[in-house]
Amino acid sequence: MSRRRLGQGTLFVVAMLFASSGALRLGSGIGAALAKADAEPAKDPTTCEMPSALSAALTLREERIGVQEASLKDRLAALALADAAITKRMEELKAVEDELKSTLAVADGAAEKDVQQLTAVYQAMKPKDAAALFETMSPEFAAGFLGRMPAESAAAILSGMSSEAAYGVSVIVAGRNATVPKD
Repeated sequence: MSRRRLGQGTLFVVAMLFASSGALRLGSGIGAALAKADAEPAKDPTTCEMPSALSAALTLREERIGVQEASLKDRLAALALADAAITKRMEELKAVEDELKSTLAVADGAAEKDVQQLTAVYQAMKPKDAAALFETMSPEFAAGFLGRMPAESAAAILSGMSSEAAYGVSVIVAGRNATVPKD
């Protein structure tokens, strides 16, 4: 057992020598580092001098960005002008469209009034005279007038027409609402 203790003691002494050697080396390095740090004055990062090539490159980049910004401002101004012009033109077109709708409504009203008046004239004619006139009209045109008349007047005119002409007009009057949706 004494040999064993003797071996343990030797190992302990060797380990302590290694540890003290490392501590001495570490301690001497710290001292040198501290001495070196005290010898060099600290530099302010804001006062660092940039290399001239880097400075020139940054200046050139700043100029390019300035040109791009000016170009973008010009484009935005042009787009704003175009937008204003388009808005103005749309308002003008809307006004013209409203005026056109008004004119068309007046024209449609006038045309409707003319058709109503002409229908009244045909209705007031003697059925035999009106029938002779309706025979000379195209069947579609004649059907338009007969469809607007009261049934009695239309029947009197149809009875004065030839059977072929009366049939053609009747088919058109009967079929003009056939394609209207039922739902």
